[in-house]
Amino acid sequence: MNKIMEHVYLARQVILREDASLFAYEVLYRDSKKRSGVTDDRYASSAVISSILNRFGTKEILKGKRAFIKIDEKFLLSDLIFTIPNEFFIFSLFDDIEMDERIVERMEQLHHKGYALGISDTVLNIHTFEKYNVVHHCISYFKLDFSQELDKNAESMIENLKRSNIEVIGAKIDTQEKFELAKKLGCDYFQGYYFAKPKILENEKFEASRANVLHLYNLLMQETNIDELTNEFEKNPEISVQLLQFINSGAFFFMKPISSIHHVITLLGRVKLAQWLMLMIYSKSVSNKNEHTPLMEMIQTRAVMMEKVLKIIKPDSGSNMLGEAYFVGVLSLINVVLGGDLEELLKNLHISQEVRDAILEGKGLLGDIFQLVKDVEAFNVEGIIIFETKYHLDPQSIKVALADCIEIEKKLAK
Repeated sequence: MNKIMEHVYLARQVILREDASLFAYEVLYRDSKKRSGVTDDRYASSAVISSILNRFGTKEILKGKRAFIKIDEKFLLSDLIFTIPNEFFIFSLFDDIEMDERIVERMEQLHHKGYALGISDTVLNIHTFEKYNVVHHCISYFKLDFSQELDKNAESMIENLKRSNIEVIGAKIDTQEKFELAKKLGCDYFQGYYFAKPKILENEKFEASRANVLHLYNLLMQETNIDELTNEFEKNPEISVQLLQFINSGAFFFMKPISSIHHVITLLGRVKLAQWLMLMIYSKSVSNKNEHTPLMEMIQTRAVMMEKVLKIIKPDSGSNMLGEAYFVGVLSLINVVLGGDLEELLKNLHISQEVRDAILEGKGLLGDIFQLVKDVEAFNVEGIIIFETKYHLDPQSIKVALADCIEIEKKLAK
């Protein structure tokens, strides 16, 4: 492995349209030794992109979308920048880069060669607006930092940016309130985990479906005999049909199609079927379309990452403990998908105290792993390093687990 990449953490975050469909990704990277942005080594950006190209294949990891990657002044001015394929990557300039003659000339050069350029996570005010005015014709995207206080003239400045054909991305949007504000101000795209926050659901049909799913889940996790289980599933034909379609999808690689709920239960076992029942209802709940949504991606990545990291820490973990780790990931966002209070929903599910404590209070080994998963999502490198130190882990092991999650995600998305 490239020496630079040995100490660099990679993460991928989604950038969404207003309807929550995927527009692009941002690839983030930080140096685990310096614990800061890799801004003092002009080869870092090149190494990060090379890692993506070589490890996963660009089309696979980016799913046909483009990726923003932050670059510093050194990389912008180096010849290495021309080795990066412009059809896949958008260069997002750190906002501390001064717009001097060299920078403006290089931005114009890249623009004429077909590269897309953006300004990264900045505060929009009169100073920054005037600072970038000289390169408006070269910029395609402007990322506005919503974790900072907004200027009172932000809306009119966004309108001016859009008149220059610059699309605006609301960044660091972590609540529905910020999302609504970003929409009101005229942002075109949105970045942050606002979509993983609970919403109030008012769909009566879905409320009935939710109750049925939770009932079936509890039957699976209890000592209900197989004939009674089959009978209960058959009372819910819509759920049964959807579950059979879901399990017969290409992600699960069965030799022959599974044609009955009885067959599903005997072949897969109760715990695995309960896991897939939850994933199936999640996928149907978050979207009416046949698509892999960012929320479903997040749930699946959490579940797989929980299992992978547990195996790293305790290689001899049995199927029960691995199942509990998986359920922590799957159930951690149940309040977002099904609506309602997380603690109340978990009370109504037949799950172990360890799973409940891990999700609600971060207790125990599963709680520590769950915190790691959230640190990975938030790209909190300090938190990741604390976990690695506590459990005496080689940093490469976490990176391998993340890579495995992406590989599994690719299969599930097909």
